[in-house]
Amino acid sequence: MMKIIKLVVLCLSLFFILEGVTMSELEAKGSVSNIWDKVFVKSEKVDVKKVKFQNRFGITIVADLYTPKNMKKGVKLAGIAVSGPFGAVKEQSSGLYAQTLAERGFVALAFDPSYTGESSGTPRSIASSDINTEDFSAAVDYLISLDFIDPERIGICGICGFGGFALNNAAIDTRVKATVTSTMYDMTRVSARGYNDSVDSKARYEMKKELNKQRNIDFKNKSYAKAPGLPEKLTGKEPQFVQDYFNYYKTKRGFHPRSINSNGNWTVTSSLSLINLPILQYSDEIQSAVLMIHGEKAHSRYFSEDAFKKLKGNNKELLIVKGANHVDLYDNMKKIPFDKIVDFYNKYLK
Repeated sequence: MMKIIKLVVLCLSLFFILEGVTMSELEAKGSVSNIWDKVFVKSEKVDVKKVKFQNRFGITIVADLYTPKNMKKGVKLAGIAVSGPFGAVKEQSSGLYAQTLAERGFVALAFDPSYTGESSGTPRSIASSDINTEDFSAAVDYLISLDFIDPERIGICGICGFGGFALNNAAIDTRVKATVTSTMYDMTRVSARGYNDSVDSKARYEMKKELNKQRNIDFKNKSYAKAPGLPEKLTGKEPQFVQDYFNYYKTKRGFHPRSINSNGNWTVTSSLSLINLPILQYSDEIQSAVLMIHGEKAHSRYFSEDAFKKLKGNNKELLIVKGANHVDLYDNMKKIPFDKIVDFYNKYLK
């Protein structure tokens, strides 16, 4: 039983930084370019600028706003808010998605969730079902405030764990007309039940006991203990999906110093918020359009398949990408079905 609990905690910790690192600090250390700090190649077809806005909890969200070059004055475009994966920053996968969407004619906003990246909130490296869902609505608030955005043409896109939060947001925010989830994780389900629902109620209770013991220690120490993160080196004995995560977050392919999964750790007790609050309880009430995308070979494929079964209406679609694993849909431009995503947004954001 304890082996199962330890495996769940270890797997969760791969997604769950110490104090936030500012851009000026990174530039002083030579960690990122003064001009371009993303892990993907800059497109000459779009403009990008850093913006800030507050969510309903008073947390300042920092985002990169991608716009098509040479936008015509007076023309209002569709706006799309993008975030994820869980433990990543806007300079990674979400920025790539946003830049690509801007190349295709949308205004796209890639944001750092609360308590992570350049966004505010202390303590750092905390996840919350409620607050992370709200982050999407705050991004929608910002997009609608822009005079070149059509407020009736708003979409969201969530990657990995933020696919689940995006779907939850679609269930509550009626301003959202189209939602895309890519390689989705239901973070509340995996936190409470482990992978493939392998954790039973007895094991879950023992996990809660350990997490609440850690609360006592954290309060006494006036600091928050950190959960294990990805290994610094692979032994080759790790599960394939852990190796896939490593090959994105820990290599030149996707490493970023502000990313929790690249260079830090979630707090041990961060998962407490996720264990008891299922985020997809009302997903069957989503009336707007939803496109769920997952890799055929992804270990997480069942999250999207099960969530899709609950959705209602003929404006919902599940797309399984042949031969793709979970991480392929982070940055593999040959695997991410951007043509399909663009067609979907064009159809429902017209």
